[in-house]
Amino acid sequence: MARASQHAGPAPRHVSLVALPEAAASTLFGIYDVMSNAGLMVAGETLSVVKPPGGPPFAVEIVGERAGALTVASGVPVEVQRAIAAVESTDIIIVPSLVLRQDAWAKDRHPQLVAWMRAMHARGAVLCSACSGIFLIAETGVYDGRDATVHFGYRRAFADAFPAVPVHPERVLVISGRREELVSSGASTTWHDMVLYLIARFAGATAAQDVARLYALQWHQDGLTPYIVFEGRRDHGDAAIETAQAWLREHFSVANPVEQMIKRSKLAERTFKRRFVAATGMPPIVYVQRLRIEDAKRRLERTTASVDEISWRVGYEDAAFFRRLFKRVTGIAPGAYRKRFRIPDFARP
Repeated sequence: MARASQHAGPAPRHVSLVALPEAAASTLFGIYDVMSNAGLMVAGETLSVVKPPGGPPFAVEIVGERAGALTVASGVPVEVQRAIAAVESTDIIIVPSLVLRQDAWAKDRHPQLVAWMRAMHARGAVLCSACSGIFLIAETGVYDGRDATVHFGYRRAFADAFPAVPVHPERVLVISGRREELVSSGASTTWHDMVLYLIARFAGATAAQDVARLYALQWHQDGLTPYIVFEGRRDHGDAAIETAQAWLREHFSVANPVEQMIKRSKLAERTFKRRFVAATGMPPIVYVQRLRIEDAKRRLERTTASVDEISWRVGYEDAAFFRRLFKRVTGIAPGAYRKRFRIPDFARP
């Protein structure tokens, strides 16, 4: 535990930021900088360090299996300040994003870290993961039966490795546990949301707002659904459905695509629909809608076509229905999606 502060008020909460060979340097250093400088404030047009009356809210320390030099996944050297064997208690543990080779996680590579995190959790520590850092924390077993999030690109790998953990990759931040002591953030830079949440929780909403302004951090309040690219599951082994999916990828915008798929498959309608759901996890009409919305997203990003024209091109004559469907699938309206994801004019060649 961090030593008592000389300032009036409570001692800063000790944050153990875990460094390991699979860690992503950007997340590790980003979390370290933001949480270490939570006392920085904006004064007019200049930056100044303002020490809160009770002292800094966090004492951040990079910890690992052993102290000293460590090279993380991107080849960047990191100095581990303290070995976990010397950390008898801590308030918050954060595992940064991990780089998974071939989208797979091999368990039991870091048994000492897993055992230490399990022991610290039993003593009251809050366990936090950024993006794929949840893979390491999940090995402790504390997440079994409790909700979590992970980068949507690792959803299947995580579900295969930890089937007992309900995972929600479309969510930015998931708080679980009886004491709300399990905090997981989703894809990539949602560690911003996690850090701002921790600052708000332990130092107050005003401090979180100040830090957000200082670093120009934004909450991902619309969730991660707009960022997820729909591809459709094709590793199911049903040849008839796989053929139908391949045809649909090129013909999703035609009229009555489901009826045409069924006719081409030469299967009974009920049989086709049952097998399609079993193979892809969704009814054929929903699958068609997802393909159409995905194509609409690319058109919104890369063209200047109107929403009405895009609606017609992806297969919907009723533009109002298209707008409602787009928002239901992505969480935001077509115009808002275009504004967020289109390359700005100043960045265009």
